[in-house]
Amino acid sequence: MDFLKVSSKSSPASVAGAIAGMVKDGVPCTMQAVGAGAVNQATKAVAIARGFLIPTGIDISCAPTFAEINIDGESRTAMRIAIYVHPITLSASSQSVPVQEQPYQHTEA
Repeated sequence: MDFLKVSSKSSPASVAGAIAGMVKDGVPCTMQAVGAGAVNQATKAVAIARGFLIPTGIDISCAPTFAEINIDGESRTAMRIAIYVHPITLSASSQSVPVQEQPYQHTEA
C-alpha cells in the first residue's frame, strides 16, 4: 500500500491538494507521518482538503492508526491517517433551514 508521506516541513496546502486530487479521482488515500510536527502538518492538510472538497459536494473524515516502521535500520512508530469519503446530500428540508454552529463549551463535571 502506498502512502502520502508527510514530514514536519511539508506544506499543508500542498498535501491538501494531493488529498483532494486523489479523492476526486477515486483513489484510496492514506497519509503516513512520523513525529509530532509531521502529524500536525497532516492534520492541517485534512482540514484544508475538506475546505477544497465540500463545495464540490464531497466531505471527508479521517481515522488514525499506529504502525511500526523501519527507518535506517531503526524501528519507529508512525501515524497512518486514512481518508474516508462522504458524498454530501441535501434534502429539501435541510436546504431551507440555516445551520448555525455553536461554539464548544466545556463544562466541569
